[in-house]
Amino acid sequence: MIKKTKLKFCILICIFAFWSLKFVFCSEVASYEYVSKAWSELGKRNFSEVYSLTKACIDKFSYEADKLAETLNNFPPQDKESFYKVMNDVAICYFIKGEALMREGKLKEAKEVFRKVIEKYPFAQAWDPRGWFWSIKEKAEITLKKLETGKIIEEEKKEKIVITKVKLYDEGEEFPVNYAKYGKFVGIGRKDYKYIIEDPIGLSKAVGEGIYPNTSSLKFDPNFVKIKKELFSLDHWKILNSRDLARAFYKWNIAGEPQGVRQFYIGDILERSGLIKQAIKAYYAVVVHFPHAVGWTYWQTPWYIGKVALYRIKYLLRKYPELNLYLEDAYIEVVNGFDHDIRNDEFIVNPGRLVKRSFLKKLCLYNNKLKKRKTQKVVEVRGGDKVKLLRYEDGDWQLLVDNEPFIIKAVTYAPTRVGESPDEGTLQNWTTQDTNNNGLIDAPFEAWVDKDRDNTQDKDEKSVGDFKLMKEMGVNAIRVYHHPFKLNKSLFRQMYEKYGIYILLGDFLGKYALGSGATWEKGTDYDDTGEKKKMLESVKEMVEEFKDEPYVLMWILGNENVYGLGCNADKKPESFFKFANEAARLIKKLDPLKRPVAIASGDILYLDIFARCCPDIDIFGTNAYRGSYGFLDLWDEVKRVAHKPAMITEYGAPSYYKNYTEEESEDYQAEYHRNAWWDIYYNSCGFGAGNAIGGIAFEWLDEWWKAYEPSYHDRKGLFAGPFLDGYMHEEWLGICSQGDGKHSPFLRQLKKAYFTYQGLWNN
Repeated sequence: MIKKTKLKFCILICIFAFWSLKFVFCSEVASYEYVSKAWSELGKRNFSEVYSLTKACIDKFSYEADKLAETLNNFPPQDKESFYKVMNDVAICYFIKGEALMREGKLKEAKEVFRKVIEKYPFAQAWDPRGWFWSIKEKAEITLKKLETGKIIEEEKKEKIVITKVKLYDEGEEFPVNYAKYGKFVGIGRKDYKYIIEDPIGLSKAVGEGIYPNTSSLKFDPNFVKIKKELFSLDHWKILNSRDLARAFYKWNIAGEPQGVRQFYIGDILERSGLIKQAIKAYYAVVVHFPHAVGWTYWQTPWYIGKVALYRIKYLLRKYPELNLYLEDAYIEVVNGFDHDIRNDEFIVNPGRLVKRSFLKKLCLYNNKLKKRKTQKVVEVRGGDKVKLLRYEDGDWQLLVDNEPFIIKAVTYAPTRVGESPDEGTLQNWTTQDTNNNGLIDAPFEAWVDKDRDNTQDKDEKSVGDFKLMKEMGVNAIRVYHHPFKLNKSLFRQMYEKYGIYILLGDFLGKYALGSGATWEKGTDYDDTGEKKKMLESVKEMVEEFKDEPYVLMWILGNENVYGLGCNADKKPESFFKFANEAARLIKKLDPLKRPVAIASGDILYLDIFARCCPDIDIFGTNAYRGSYGFLDLWDEVKRVAHKPAMITEYGAPSYYKNYTEEESEDYQAEYHRNAWWDIYYNSCGFGAGNAIGGIAFEWLDEWWKAYEPSYHDRKGLFAGPFLDGYMHEEWLGICSQGDGKHSPFLRQLKKAYFTYQGLWNN
């Protein structure tokens, strides 16, 4: 009897524990599950399922969501979004419900739902799998306006644009500054480097206003005295990206940031004001005084300010040859600098010195030419007979195709039709898309150039197709992936045979959970045997399908997996790179032409682990967005650590910026691309680091779906970045525009960047 009672009691305890755990589990993840399923059903247009799922989530979690909403008077800080997960999920369910009603033609009900989410959850955010949050209220307002007016109305706050430049009260007495006169350098080229100031007054007079250690000149600057009180109410980060450079300069002189960070941005402001000598002094002050300064990117990766300052000096001295200077022997090496942990970093510093150029060097700089090193003995060959990589004695690398030197001049090509979106399940396969049913693939063969940008096809604006336009621009390869859509092989054969354009063919290797079988919520796990098997099957499928195609130039693995979205490569970089190397070995076993294998990493994050774990990957490729100065020390670091050829698998800049005209924005985009390409070229075989084999500009065509509403060309900056207004505008990265979208996928408006490349890549 006692035993039976104990057994019953144990059973009851187990049942209670099970239901308790189930309740806890559901409370933690059920709201997200509703959202995930509702998005999926919306894409399938299963509206009854959408309404059922969204109602269940709202009924179950709205009380908790409302309580959370009451605590907010602004968006939560970047690292606190998870605390508001339930509120966000309920708001998203309202939004999805509104979208479903709109698509069913129930416009009155849709408007009511959108108004409700705007009113109840103004600070709710939805997570975009590409790595940022978007405002549900903002997107609901855009959709509501579309319903009320029949069209999308451009909604931007009208701000008074103040345009000023810095006018210095004290420019200093020296350029360049002879630091040896005012102090002493200790530990040059060692970990204990520092500069000791012995004559602060003399150094302050030499450097001038805004340059460390000069703090006195600012106090006597009449313009600073005049506006000093109003500066305290300004946000120094917001004004940094404005066009009011005078106020930005004064604000940053008193901003509460570490001195190295402050000095760098003062240099940036001076540079944008056209005060190049003073900007160089500011950047060099960072190198001399604050080489150990560290900031953080939007993606929470370390940003080594001293190294950036050093390369900005080099860029400016190259851009302004009339200064007749170059930076001699300067370098900053960060030991253990390829991970997220700055606590183990050690800095080896040599600030070098600014010296006068010889007449010959100055002449070469004026003509934008560098003397090419003589080719040395080949010590290593990688690849096959058609496509191969040569390494020379001095560490330079060269790509050969059919035994001729070849530098990759590529673009990412994914011409998405306006209104289509992978988020909604409406994205079509561009390699087979024939919307007018005339037997021709739309974008590659029927795109036409809107020369006068009037969004109308005039008689002289004939269909020419993207392939012809790319050929005329100088493109010799495009980057594509073999999933999620099956690629049209005959289309690529036509492109190759008629226009001589290759493809750089990739497999995502589990990024965005593609190919691994993992769910997006869980993400690909590079220690999971089953998932690794599926990814290798995906790679095998790619190679076996395309191994005999002459237009395949090389294979690319992954796409910045180390940033971790949809996978755990950021947490398990060694597991990821070891697996990537396994995939490379498989490709080489299957590919009879032995074409090179590249990786598409994220900047140089975990470069040391790549170098150790990936002997069978031939090329270190990486997506890099480092601003309009090129790629800085990337080439040198790859040469020093990985000893591999390098290519930029993704780079570019938007053609829209807040408070700038269309012309100014396109000028900046073109300049960004120009500088990026010169940096690639001047680090190719025989120049600079000698290991650059080319780059892939991102991207051919503006994609309208990236900020959610695929029929609206969104102007909102999605995240902070090194661009003209300080933000990345992801929907404006195209070298070509789609105009007002009404003639998509055919209309092309060629931006200034197109003609920039036409000049660079055809010479």
